[in-house]
Amino acid sequence: MGEEAPPRRSRQSNRGERRGRSRLRRALGRKTRRALAVLAALLVVAFLAAGIGFAGSSDEIADGVRIAGVDVGGLTVDEAVAKLRSRTTARQRQPLTIAAGEASLTIQPSDLNVDVDWRGAAEQALEAGDGPLPIRGFNRIGLRLSSREIEPAAKAYDAAVEFHLERLQAELGDAPQNASIRLEGLQPRIVPGRQGIRIDRARARTLILDALTSSSTATVRIPTGRADPEVTVEDLEPVAAKVRTMLSAPVRYRLGASGWKITPTRLAPMLVLPKDGSTEIGIGGKAAKRYFDNLAEGVDRKPQSATFQIVDSGAVEVVPSKDGRKLDVAASRRALLAAAQSTTDRTFDLVVKTTAPERTTQAAKKMGIIGLVGSYTTTYGGDPNRLSNVRLVAELIDDHLIAPGATFSFNETTGERNEARGFKEAPVIINGELQTGLGGGVCQVSTTVFNAAYEAGLKISERTNHALYIDHYPLGRDATVDYPNLDLKFVNDTPRWLWLKVGIGESELTVYLYGTPVKRSVETITTPLEVVGRPKVERVPDESLLIGQKVVEESGEPARETSVRRIVRDRNGNVVYDTTWYSSYLAEKRIVRVGTQPRPEPPPPPPEEPVEEPAPAEEPAPAEPAPPAEPAPPPTDTAGAAAVTPAVE
Repeated sequence: MGEEAPPRRSRQSNRGERRGRSRLRRALGRKTRRALAVLAALLVVAFLAAGIGFAGSSDEIADGVRIAGVDVGGLTVDEAVAKLRSRTTARQRQPLTIAAGEASLTIQPSDLNVDVDWRGAAEQALEAGDGPLPIRGFNRIGLRLSSREIEPAAKAYDAAVEFHLERLQAELGDAPQNASIRLEGLQPRIVPGRQGIRIDRARARTLILDALTSSSTATVRIPTGRADPEVTVEDLEPVAAKVRTMLSAPVRYRLGASGWKITPTRLAPMLVLPKDGSTEIGIGGKAAKRYFDNLAEGVDRKPQSATFQIVDSGAVEVVPSKDGRKLDVAASRRALLAAAQSTTDRTFDLVVKTTAPERTTQAAKKMGIIGLVGSYTTTYGGDPNRLSNVRLVAELIDDHLIAPGATFSFNETTGERNEARGFKEAPVIINGELQTGLGGGVCQVSTTVFNAAYEAGLKISERTNHALYIDHYPLGRDATVDYPNLDLKFVNDTPRWLWLKVGIGESELTVYLYGTPVKRSVETITTPLEVVGRPKVERVPDESLLIGQKVVEESGEPARETSVRRIVRDRNGNVVYDTTWYSSYLAEKRIVRVGTQPRPEPPPPPPEEPVEEPAPAEEPAPAEPAPPAEPAPPPTDTAGAAAVTPAVE
């Protein structure tokens, strides 16, 4: 009999098991996913918390950032800049030593004028740890784990750095020598160059700047190396050939129809031969300067501006201008150099520039100075110093040009009138009294200028009368000046220029104003000089006079005033100006010397003698009458010089 087969499970049972397992897996998957989601959320929260927690302030530099070796973490940009600059200031006070090989020298940092961009470096440091949340926090975490060094941009005065590197190279010695040319007589000889030691200048600049932006005070070691000369004998052989040509024969030059020559002997010391790395030939040095300076003295001619002259008819003519001439030394040197290197045409033309005058003939004619606009004459005298001052200030204003619409200022035209400019002590009014002072006589000229402008009908914008009345000036038309306080000013209100000329004779001074006559008429109305105050009396005791006797030393002058009205009309009779000038003059005190010497007592009368009765006698014959007695002489003062009579004050 065969074996019994095992019982077979039904299909329905298998399907149930599968469904159960599937449900179990789905349940487990849901739980796992929920757990992972929770974990992920926790990680994200932790991540965000870390980023936010380490983000710090966006205005502060992250920890771990250094600028030029200085920790600036936790500082704002301004705080970092202040900290770095204070350190730079301290570093600038400490000398810097640089060395190359066995040579060394000390530099004062302030000599190099180092400029460090600390603010730019601080802003770069802030950006290193910056960013949006939470990225800023992670950036700052990274900077804490690995610090960052920022080098600031710095620059120095290149010429100063180069100067000190040259000093260091000279101290080091044994620098490479370039080939050069020198003259032996009139023949060029090439001096060979040689190798030497040269400092690394590019690296030296970097090292010096690094040292000055750090806190280190250590000696800066500059790298060096062997170096060949930059210019060799082969480089100078064609140059030497040019020198031989230049000194082979004379060189000629021309200016118009005239000509001169430069011999090789004269030319040789003017040559600038190659040296110190140069391969060029030039014309220069002391010999060339001396030669061309002497040449320029004969060639140069100053330009002459157009001027004006008065002809016999009284009209004004223009004296034509003349162009100037100036030797162009640099261009002439180049022309000489080119001609000297030629083997065929060894002649050149001097290069001369034309220099224009400040005022050309055409410009002078357009100024419209053709005739007399106004003038005035005053008479003058006095001591030699006063006469000298009058002539000096007249020269200072003479030949002065006044543009249309411009204001003439007496003080600006003459400048300060002092002893250094030749003014002398002479009588002058000071504080209302006639004294001796510097520049006495100047007001003679200012008064004459005022009256010339007055008669021309020009606008007078500033005028001051003298403190004391002066009778030799026109009444109410004097004008005083005192630099820089009191000035005389008038305006050129004509459409053309004015030319002020001064004519001075032995006793007369005339001021002329030339231009285009505008045909104005001037009417003057002057009020009489009115006394407005009596002079004060000053009594001066005089022991030489008897009591009761008086002598008038100064008669004095009363205070007075007047006014002058000027009416200016144009050629059509229209009033242009109607101006009144008021003048007030101070009183001059009356000085009287009063006697203080007591009068002598009269002598006592003689004693009376007894009279005897005469004896009777014969009557004599009548005698001729005696001549009358001569009158007694008038009394004199104690000095016996003049009669003394009572003074009337």
